[in-house]
Amino acid sequence: MNTGMKLKRSLCLFLTALAGCAITASAAENRGEAKATSVRPNILWIIAEDIGLDLGCYGNRDARTPRLDRLASQSRLYRRAYCTGPVCSPSRSAFMTGMYQTSFGAHHHRSHRDDGHRLPAGVRLLTDRLREAGYFTANVVEFPAAMKLRGAGKTDWNFQPPDKPFDSSKWEALKGHQPFYAQVNLNETHRIYHKAGANPTDPAKVALPPYLPDHPVAREDWALYHDSMMALDAKVGAVLDLLEQEGLGGNTIVFFFGDNGRECFRGKYFAYEQGCQVPLMVRWPKLLPAGSTSDELVSLIDVTATTLALAGVPVPEGMHGQPFLGPNARRRGHLFTAMDRVGTKVDRVRTVRDARYKYIRNFEPARPYLPPSMPYADETNPNFNLMRQLSTEGKLNAAQAKFMAPSRPAEELYDLQTDPFELNNLAGLPEHKQALTKLRSALEQWMVDTNDQGRTPEDPVAQKREIEKLTRQMEKQFGTRAAGKERGKP
Repeated sequence: MNTGMKLKRSLCLFLTALAGCAITASAAENRGEAKATSVRPNILWIIAEDIGLDLGCYGNRDARTPRLDRLASQSRLYRRAYCTGPVCSPSRSAFMTGMYQTSFGAHHHRSHRDDGHRLPAGVRLLTDRLREAGYFTANVVEFPAAMKLRGAGKTDWNFQPPDKPFDSSKWEALKGHQPFYAQVNLNETHRIYHKAGANPTDPAKVALPPYLPDHPVAREDWALYHDSMMALDAKVGAVLDLLEQEGLGGNTIVFFFGDNGRECFRGKYFAYEQGCQVPLMVRWPKLLPAGSTSDELVSLIDVTATTLALAGVPVPEGMHGQPFLGPNARRRGHLFTAMDRVGTKVDRVRTVRDARYKYIRNFEPARPYLPPSMPYADETNPNFNLMRQLSTEGKLNAAQAKFMAPSRPAEELYDLQTDPFELNNLAGLPEHKQALTKLRSALEQWMVDTNDQGRTPEDPVAQKREIEKLTRQMEKQFGTRAAGKERGKP
């Protein structure tokens, strides 16, 4: 029997036991008795904000991330993991429910915050499903005072949540309430970045992606990103150390992932790889081989389904996420993402990729890649105004200038094996017509199967209200520049 077969058999036996425990716990709870907690694992999600594959364990030579690299050596590392949308609120709305955000009206960034929009029938928070199976739930903000550490406590959902989405915000509550499901949200890699107090990254030595110009502003920003990654790395290490100190490590499955890709030019807010691809590691000492890797396609909504499966909770019929671990694990042939309005940036983009190619459908091709202004991003990310300035001055190379064009093709196709930065659009080449046709068809079917609500334009009154509200917030935070009345300079 090969290693894969042995692992699947072990998982099957283990999860069968878990399912029995979950049923026993639920029945005991209904009878008012103590819950059965033996065997069932605790589950910890460590969620970093706005992070790409810029870690040592993913091969980045500029990274100084020893604790995350160590976690990778104890885990299975996934090389092709993706969020469902390149900005936090649609992505988080999706992975907390296991459903594509486009399927239940959560696709526009920071929408439905004050209009009472609730989840439709059959769509529920992961925590509600786990709580019913006897799990204690927490979004940890408060840690022991001596640690001088706080979680961000971020939720950022595009719907009205239930009255009590989590049972606690305190780490100290976990040990006495097992099995538990807990999140630790860490925002060090969310802008605004901070320079390291000791041994900061040297801007002159960082490697920039080819879509950014070799300019002091870009180099300084990239160095600050790596400094912020170092701060994140230290906090992840502190959380994992605490888990061990309290004797919880052996029976806790740890997931580490990003809520969306890094915020650089063509990263967050854009439907390219840098905006949607995220790190993912799963540590489970009992059954997952330490230091293993996987190239399978994984969506963050699959983390949701896998969490249910590992907790012994049946994955609901109709959930879009699918387990990638356990006896019912399935591999994806295609992976889908969606981008809709992000603040004042009105757009609709859908993508699908397979093991090699990625297809992008721009439903608003007359709009530019980069809008004339993006209020929040322009204030916190110097690369946007840098690109505008250098484009005006004619100082970008052909690859960089391409993404300053005033319009976009309706379709884009990239060979990710040879063009990981998506610089050479193959959509018009006859030798790639078969790949284009297959992925176009897969995307169109997915939009039908998942009831993509982006097919209906956003209500103009609601859109106007949301944009005006954002503009007021930006004016309050940054002044009139953030409202687009005076664009900042790099």
